[in-house]
Amino acid sequence: MSALFGHKKGAFTGATADRAGLLKEAHQGLLFLDEIGELGLDEQAMLLRAIEDKRFIPFGSDREASSDFQLIAGTNKDLARKAREGTFRADLLARIDLWTYELPSLKDRIEDLEPNIDYELEAFSNKAGHLVSFNKAAREKYLAFGRSPEATWSANFRDLNASITRMGTLADGGRITAEVVNEEINRLKLKWQTAAHSEESPKTTIESVLGAGSSEEMDYYDQLKLAALIGVCRNSGSMAEAGRKLFHVSRQAKKSSNDSHRVKQLLGKYGIQFDELKA
Repeated sequence: MSALFGHKKGAFTGATADRAGLLKEAHQGLLFLDEIGELGLDEQAMLLRAIEDKRFIPFGSDREASSDFQLIAGTNKDLARKAREGTFRADLLARIDLWTYELPSLKDRIEDLEPNIDYELEAFSNKAGHLVSFNKAAREKYLAFGRSPEATWSANFRDLNASITRMGTLADGGRITAEVVNEEINRLKLKWQTAAHSEESPKTTIESVLGAGSSEEMDYYDQLKLAALIGVCRNSGSMAEAGRKLFHVSRQAKKSSNDSHRVKQLLGKYGIQFDELKA
């Protein structure tokens, strides 16, 4: 609350001076709030008033402040679902949901992988104080793996940044070799496989979606298939991405692949909507 709306000196322990807050600092400008779905209901109510009336009360103050700002909000949550559940104000959602854009994951825009590798290499080189680069074979091997279905990039660009940092650190003489790349590929595979094969049992996965007892009439083989389908969908930014992971071989034989439709059909057999798995 203090970060957004500011506070007065003495409003709480440690408040040794007045603080303007982000809304005040954004006066006549633009405010970007990432992860807006994490705001508490009190902060949501104050933000709604600030958006509608351009006025708010800083923490510990008895006088209103004003700010005329434009707002862009980011989230990885399903705010419509949170509104139905009562954890996000429906009136605030209606106010901020004027234009909505989905930012695809790295896996969903894999054509961005190569230029971002170059960007990360340049950033690491600047930090390290010397040039770091791949040799030709190593670069081709890393790119091939990065574009393959095995590379989930589950943490998006954070995965890529960490990967380049590791290889750059291990690069002898600033040259990333095929040996370094092989070690990094094994490390990434282990990381992503560990995340995909969590301790959650197929039964637990299924019943978290379909309800208690829903797996009891299924053969274990069918439980494994459905649990795997749910897991892939949960770790994919879109049905198209999930389809590319699930049908990476069979889709090559089709003249026109509709990966989203195939995933939608599979989920539909169990009455599951893709968006339900993303909440």
